[in-house]
Amino acid sequence: MSYKVLLVDDERIIVEGISNVVDWAALDTELVATARNGIDAYEKIVELQPDIVISDIKMPGMDGLSLVSKAHQQYPSIKFILLSGYGEFEYARTAMHYDVKNYLLKPCNEDKITAALNDTVNELNEKKVQETFISELQEKYQNAQPYTKAHLLTEFLTSKSYLDNDLSFYEQLFDFEINNQQVRIVLFMMEGYFSYEHLFAIKNIGAEILDSVLVTTNIGEYALFLIEDDHDSEKLHQKIIQIRETIHQYFKRDTTVAISEGNYFRNARNLYREAMECLEHRFYLGEGSIITRKDILPANTAVPHDFMIDEQQLVLKIKSGHIQDVCNGITSIFEKMTDLRLGIDLTKSYCIQLYMAIVQTVDTDRMQDYLMGTSALLEMETVQQMKDYIEATAQKMTNEYYNRFKSKQSSLISRVIEILVENLGNPDLSLKMVANDMLYMNPDYLGKLFKQETGQRFSTCLTKLRIEKAVEYISTMDDVKVGTLAKIIGFGDNPQYFSQVFKKYTGYTPSEYRKGT
Repeated sequence: MSYKVLLVDDERIIVEGISNVVDWAALDTELVATARNGIDAYEKIVELQPDIVISDIKMPGMDGLSLVSKAHQQYPSIKFILLSGYGEFEYARTAMHYDVKNYLLKPCNEDKITAALNDTVNELNEKKVQETFISELQEKYQNAQPYTKAHLLTEFLTSKSYLDNDLSFYEQLFDFEINNQQVRIVLFMMEGYFSYEHLFAIKNIGAEILDSVLVTTNIGEYALFLIEDDHDSEKLHQKIIQIRETIHQYFKRDTTVAISEGNYFRNARNLYREAMECLEHRFYLGEGSIITRKDILPANTAVPHDFMIDEQQLVLKIKSGHIQDVCNGITSIFEKMTDLRLGIDLTKSYCIQLYMAIVQTVDTDRMQDYLMGTSALLEMETVQQMKDYIEATAQKMTNEYYNRFKSKQSSLISRVIEILVENLGNPDLSLKMVANDMLYMNPDYLGKLFKQETGQRFSTCLTKLRIEKAVEYISTMDDVKVGTLAKIIGFGDNPQYFSQVFKKYTGYTPSEYRKGT
């Protein structure tokens, strides 16, 4: 079935040109109607419900953008291709809010129109395939009968005991020789919110891709596959990657997968426990991992004597405002914990300890808000989630300390400049004098802060202020002498040196500058 197209333009020559030049059938489309304005076009949309509308933007009555907006509310599946002249980019940008992806500049030739139509048809085809896929899955799900095999497999794997004659029953039920056939268990866990429809989809996708699926079932939030073991781990790994990619394509979700080793069916419960243990290591390996026994490290029940989290060192970095040092410190701590595999509960306790040390740097009246974060940390399912949460908290506090420090710095330097202005006439004015006698600070430290904040040395700033003051006096005092001026602005009894400095900054001697003004 071809897609229906409506063509809208108030210029007859444009409508006839496009109508005649496009090979509609070759593009799997059919031109069902044309319209000369937006009002007429909307009536035809209601009547014919086209799949694609090609419309000019500027038209009398109702312009193209208004047509898109109105049609989008009632018929959001319609795809629009907009035509416009120069200077209408704002219209195009607004149209993007309504999922308009094709925007052609008039005049447009056959190739551009054909390309835009082809893109739109491909988009509709892809959407139809996806809708068909989801629809078929839903239909299978609705029509599915109770899975006797799945129920009994779940019972077999999770029951505390079974008898030898049970094996014969399962052998008959599952239609394979238990004593000779080796199997594996593969567990799929969809990340984030999931429904049983999602698990049903995983089972259907897996059944189509995996080789030799004996039984598939749901156990809690997991989709479980019992498969024959062909001893080709690499091939199995690639097929699982294919399943995960398909799931992500249709549901935009990551999936964590655990794979047991191969063994006889009589040992299936051990294989199930092994796969569950693999899933637990998702805490360390992260969401969306494919985990096998080789990825599992034995949990350390005792903390190594050389392992230590130096919370105070990290707190010092936070208070110093060095955000990169803070991030590096947190990364280093979590790398050590992940490598050690201390056990989930023990790792969480260290994370809480680290978090508490960090939040104690905030003001007391804000402490209660941050203490709520301990509950959030305990509920997190991966060490990466805990790291991200702790790092975000530490970064926020580090930025607060940095901003406080910068504000304090700015206030201090502003005070220094005020002192300079107030004491310009003092020939003994110096960095050392300001630091020691007025601010009671280390001169070297004050000099570094001054340069960092203003971009210039203390002495340079002082000289500049003095010359600016000299220029002001020359402009307002007609008969001031150079020697007097030198004393007033802090050069003491050295008018010659004052003249040299003045010329260096202004390009003129004081006398030349007075004549020029």
